[in-house]
Amino acid sequence: MTETIHPELPTTRQRPFDPPARLGELRAEAPITPLGFPDGHDGWLVTGHDLARAVLADLRFSNRAELKHAPVRMGGQVIPQQPPAPPGLFIATDPPVHSRYRRLLTGQFTVRRMNQLTPRVERIVADQLAEARAQGSPVDLVPHFALPVPSLVICELLGVPYAERASFQRDTAVGLRMTSTLDEAMAAVERIREYVRELVDRKKAEPTDDMLSGLVATGELTDEESANIGLMLLIAGHETTANMLGLGAYALLRNPGQLAALRAEPELVDGAVEELMRYLSIIQFGTTRVALEDVELAGARVRAGQTVVISLPAANRDPERFERPDELDVRRRAGGHLGFGHGVHQCLGQQLARVEMRAGLAGLLREFPDLRLAAPEVPMRTDMGIYGVHALPVEFSA
Repeated sequence: MTETIHPELPTTRQRPFDPPARLGELRAEAPITPLGFPDGHDGWLVTGHDLARAVLADLRFSNRAELKHAPVRMGGQVIPQQPPAPPGLFIATDPPVHSRYRRLLTGQFTVRRMNQLTPRVERIVADQLAEARAQGSPVDLVPHFALPVPSLVICELLGVPYAERASFQRDTAVGLRMTSTLDEAMAAVERIREYVRELVDRKKAEPTDDMLSGLVATGELTDEESANIGLMLLIAGHETTANMLGLGAYALLRNPGQLAALRAEPELVDGAVEELMRYLSIIQFGTTRVALEDVELAGARVRAGQTVVISLPAANRDPERFERPDELDVRRRAGGHLGFGHGVHQCLGQQLARVEMRAGLAGLLREFPDLRLAAPEVPMRTDMGIYGVHALPVEFSA
């Protein structure tokens, strides 16, 4: 009897805003299908919305780094299983370890506190749009708008000097680029970690009114824990929203009817943010969990130790959950999308991301009423773990 070799994760996109077509074909067959991994592991791929939501909420599935198998290669290399997450890097842990760290941070990211930040975020957006206008037409919105807005916000929140951003932004790009070698990626992340360690030392010596100083002042964390929490927030706090702003603007510019609707009815922006999160789903290779025991999922028997890839792009395009899922519709009620994940690991900073995206998109359309693409195609981030655009050249009238 020959061993069954299961196909690996589909990663090739046919169109810039759509997930790989093969994901949709697999979803039409079943919400969960066998999946082969580059290291030879046999696991599963979840593409159905309801099942994805269920797995993300099920504590029988672990998020611990050392248990997982990677579904994609990096720099052409098979990614080996990782060591346990260092103290503080709670995104790769399970309760109760995860719960302890998350409890320390939850109060920092409440809806109320994030809404209180709105005027400051709107000021940052206005300043960046003025800077973009000063560059003249055409201008690339990635370095002059999409990246600096969330970077400025997270730097202010954490107490990171914005003037020091260049090195950690460069290292973040190396760490997320799928063409980087494993050594290059690990070295880049370690450089960011070392930078945040030094920053923690500064906060201990001279605390200021910021989140990192506040974490250090609790006395509940070691310096290593504080540094790893800061590392995680710094990377996630600017990279994800930056790509949503850039890719979201591009999607609207490529869908003139939706752009016109949002211009005519600015009050649609809240729903438009949710719809863009659903439609674009920038965590393009999905998120992973590992079964801690044998679990039956939609007729499939997932064995203890098997890695399950939850394809957020496929789940958010499930026609069983969303009508006309492959269309961008800013009037859609997109609640229930999985763009921020689900369950105990749901994105901690989702309210901040919403504030930044609302302010960013509303400000962009208001400041540039005749904004248009300056090139027929733009370079897409197919080579990155987080999808988006590498550049977004646009034109506008003076």
